[in-house]
Amino acid sequence: MHIMHRTQPYLDDQLWDALRAHARSTGTSISELVRVAVRAHYLGNLEKRRNAMLALVGLRKDRPKFQNVDEYVRDLGRDTRIDRIS
Repeated sequence: MHIMHRTQPYLDDQLWDALRAHARSTGTSISELVRVAVRAHYLGNLEKRRNAMLALVGLRKDRPKFQNVDEYVRDLGRDTRIDRIS
């Protein structure tokens, strides 16, 4: 259950008219339009975040397992500049 809090934003005429027109054309309320806009701006697009997480699932499933994780990490940190110069 979500608790709703009341707020009173002050909107200029241009923004009010645009919201009112959009609310009428979509059959929704101005309050709902504001909630959707705030949610999208401050929480991000849930669908995009969900798709990004799903894209990560199984990303490494076809990669070989590491025999020695410590050695793998040390190899990542080794400097190869001398090898590239030679």
